[in-house]
Amino acid sequence: MPEPTPPPAPAGAPAAPCAAPAPPTAGPAIWTRNFRLYFTARSSGLLSDAMLPVAVAAGLIGAGHPLGSVGYAMAFLMAPFAGLVLVGGVLADRFTARRLMITADLVNLATRVLMAWLFFTGVDRLWQLYALLALAGTAAAMFQPGAASTVPLTARDVHGANGVLRTSEALTALLGPAVAGLLAGAAATGWVMVLAACAYALSACCLLALRLGPAPAPPPGNSLWRNLVEGWHEFRSRTWMWGVIVIWFFYSALSFGPLLPVAAGLLVPEHGSTAYGVLNAVFGAGTVLGGLLGIRIRPRHPLRGGALAMLAFPLTPLGIALGLPLPVLAACFLVTGVGVTFWGVMWATNVQTQVPAEVLNRIHAYEVAGSVCMAPVGSALAGPASEAFGPRAVLLAGAAVAVLVVATLLLVRPIRDLRQVAGR
Repeated sequence: MPEPTPPPAPAGAPAAPCAAPAPPTAGPAIWTRNFRLYFTARSSGLLSDAMLPVAVAAGLIGAGHPLGSVGYAMAFLMAPFAGLVLVGGVLADRFTARRLMITADLVNLATRVLMAWLFFTGVDRLWQLYALLALAGTAAAMFQPGAASTVPLTARDVHGANGVLRTSEALTALLGPAVAGLLAGAAATGWVMVLAACAYALSACCLLALRLGPAPAPPPGNSLWRNLVEGWHEFRSRTWMWGVIVIWFFYSALSFGPLLPVAAGLLVPEHGSTAYGVLNAVFGAGTVLGGLLGIRIRPRHPLRGGALAMLAFPLTPLGIALGLPLPVLAACFLVTGVGVTFWGVMWATNVQTQVPAEVLNRIHAYEVAGSVCMAPVGSALAGPASEAFGPRAVLLAGAAVAVLVVATLLLVRPIRDLRQVAGR
C-alpha cells in the first residue's frame, strides 16, 4: 500500500491494514461490543433515511401540494449531499469521524422534529420544508465519510462486518419505505418524522458509547483546502481505485442511471404498479442474499470476484427489453440484487483495508462522490434517449454497457490482481 508521498505499490502487493484491529475480546470476530453498537447506530440511521423520501412525498401530496413540489423537495435533499460530501471527508479526518457522525445524527434529529411539527400543523410555507431537507442532506454529507473508516475500528473481521452492514442496508431499504407508507397512510407523516427522530437519537447514543482508540489525524495547521488536495493526491495514487470510479462514470450514466425511469415506464403500463412493486421487493430480497454471500465468500482477488458477480446486472435490463414473463423477470431482479450487493461488499472491504486510516475519510468521500455523480445525469437523459431511440433500445444499450464494464474491470490489471489484505 503506498504511503502518502511515494508512488503506488505494484498491483497485487499486500497492503498494511488501514487501522489497528479492534482489541481482542471474547466472542465472534464480527460481533464485538463496539461493532454491535455501530451496527445498531448504522441500521437506525439507514432506516430513518429510507423512510424520508416516501414520507415527504406522501405528506406533500396529502396536503394538496403539486407533484412538482416533491421533485423540488428531493432536489433540496440530494444536492447538498453531492456538493458537500468531500468537505465531510476532510472534516471527519480533522475532528474524528465519530464526533462528526454524532453531530450529524443530532442535526438529523432536530430536522425530523421540526419536520414533524411542520406536517402536524400543515406545510403552508414550502421553503421551510426545503430548508430542513437541505440541512438533512448536509448532515448526510457529514456522516457518510466516517461510515467507512469506523468499520475497521469496530470489527476485527472487516470483510464479514461489511457483509453484515450491506445486509442491514438492504433490509432497511425494504422496510423503511413500507413503514413510512403504512404510518403516513394510517396516521400522519408527522409520526414518521417522530419515529425517525427517535432512531437518530438511538444512533447518536450508540456512537457515543463506542470505545475507540485514538484516531489518526492530518498534521495540525493544515488548511481545509490543503487536506482536500492531499486527499485527492492519495485517491489519484491508487490506480485500482480511480480506475473503478472512471469505469463507474460510464456505468452510472449509460446503464444504472437510465434503468430506473425506463424500467418503470415499461413495466407499470404493461404489468401494473403492484407487479412493479413486487419486482422491486424481489430485487431487495436479492440484495439481502448478496450481503449474506458476501460474508461467506472471500475471494483472494476481491475486485475480480466482485466484477464477475456484476455479470448479473445486465439480466434485468435485458429481461425487461425482451418482455420476459413476470416469473422469469422476477428471477432476473433477484439475481441482479445478489450480484450488485456482492460487488458492494468486495469494494467496501478493499477501500477500508487498503487505505491508511489518516486519509480514509477523505478518500471515501472522493469515491462516493465519483460513484454517484453520474447517475442523475443518466436518469435525466433516459427520457430524451427513449424518445429518440425507443425505451427497449436504451435498455439493450445499458445491458451491453454493463457487460463492457465487467470486461474492463477484468482487463485492468491493478483492479483484477488486487489481493485481499490478510486477516481483514
